[in-house]
Amino acid sequence: MRIMNKRLSSYCLAVLLATGNMTYTASAYAGESYKGEHSAGGAMLADAVFMRIPMTAVTIVGAGLFVITLPFSALGGNVGEAGTKLVKEPFEYAWVRPLGEL
Repeated sequence: MRIMNKRLSSYCLAVLLATGNMTYTASAYAGESYKGEHSAGGAMLADAVFMRIPMTAVTIVGAGLFVITLPFSALGGNVGEAGTKLVKEPFEYAWVRPLGEL
């Protein structure tokens, strides 16, 4: 039973990371063309449910990965870059941009 729980947890984490990364990348590129336009209520609802919640989870997982990889980043001299890519960018995408703008 414990092995199955570990496998299921590993699978869920992998799916979450892959989905979050694809979602973040696709919407970051698509969002450039929509700047300045007002969003409809449906777009705001979809953004709040399907983008903000997973991106918050991606931010939390990224923060954990940042802490785990911090010694290696420090040895390589790229702590700032690692922090930006793993924590800052997902956080800003989840909480700083206007609601409904992908």
